[in-house]
Amino acid sequence: MVATPLIGLILFGLQLAVVFFFDEALQTVTAEAGRMLMVGSAQQANMTKSQFATAVCADAPSVFTCGNLMIDVESFNAYSSATTSPISPYNSDGSLKTLSYSPGTPGSIVVIRVMYPWPVIGGPFGFGLANQANGTHLLVGTAVVKNEPYQ
Repeated sequence: MVATPLIGLILFGLQLAVVFFFDEALQTVTAEAGRMLMVGSAQQANMTKSQFATAVCADAPSVFTCGNLMIDVESFNAYSSATTSPISPYNSDGSLKTLSYSPGTPGSIVVIRVMYPWPVIGGPFGFGLANQANGTHLLVGTAVVKNEPYQ
């Protein structure tokens, strides 16, 4: 009688630890992507959105599927106009939104969001870890940088 809830609690704890670990790994990947934009290496190489996504994926742990990484890059003229509030990468019908890729110019404020739908064991019944309609947990990494005068 006690074994079933105990095993469930242990599995939940392990799954929660894995979610936190890979959430931090995604945050590290996002910080590296922010550095790539901040120093101007992506802009000077004239990287397209897909080339930037490939470069970001190269820094990601191998457990991440590159095709599932969602990258949103927005640039602003001032910190006061920048918004770092969470965004949903999905439209109301569940389809993927077209995310922006605006790496900015020297002196621009750039907000980078990298998102990944992490699978949750038990899907919608995953002890509240699933925060998406498809039974996954959306990991989100955010970085805000000011581009250096790289020209």
